[in-house]
Amino acid sequence: MTRLSVNINKVAVLRNSRGGSVPSVVAAARVAIAAGAHGITVHPRPDQRHIRPHDLDDLAPVLSVEFNVEGNPFAGAQANGYPGFVALVERARPAQVTLVPDGDGQITSDHGFEAGDAARLAPLVRRFRDLGCRVSVFVDAGVADLEAFAAIGVDRVELYTGPYAEAFARGARDATLPFRATALAAQRAGLGVNAGHDLDQRNLTTFLREVPGVLEVSIGHALFAEAIHDGLAITVRAYLDAIAAAGS
Repeated sequence: MTRLSVNINKVAVLRNSRGGSVPSVVAAARVAIAAGAHGITVHPRPDQRHIRPHDLDDLAPVLSVEFNVEGNPFAGAQANGYPGFVALVERARPAQVTLVPDGDGQITSDHGFEAGDAARLAPLVRRFRDLGCRVSVFVDAGVADLEAFAAIGVDRVELYTGPYAEAFARGARDATLPFRATALAAQRAGLGVNAGHDLDQRNLTTFLREVPGVLEVSIGHALFAEAIHDGLAITVRAYLDAIAAAGS
């Protein structure tokens, strides 16, 4: 069965917009786990727009499920207190590290690594595996020579599914074809397959039915956007109950 890892970055975005500690990323992670999530994902960035270094310190010792830390392994220490991706992984010791080639100026991840990046990634892959982490590399559908990643010790690739979500929304009947082909090629190379980006309740089932052997999906933005609506009525009613209980 495909496992769900809930990306809680958006909880940190809301918290950071106001300052303080509300809402709590730890509390959000616990709710997701209690609801049945198999893992928790975070994606720290040097600009600390959402997940911050202390969040990894807070989450790592309390999670009862798999911890997945995503990020650019070449993002080093910054003056604003970001210690660098490698240092964060060394502190948190997550079960899985997902390497993503995002730049500081990107709003969100929008492309994956190429096979030509394997030589540059190799020493980092060894370092993370020596820490006991499974290593996944973010790739585009259609990426060539997946064997190059397997050769440096990568365990899995994560398919960047943004283009799939766009094609699905347009009604394209062949939206999953390049992802299916890439998943099969990865499996032939001995790599496990994860997937993530813009997957939601509308497009997820079709993707998993047509792309074989997906081990894990990481979902955050859509999940929390849907939760705002699906859970809002319950919360409003709870506030009305609190008012009624005061007799006012």
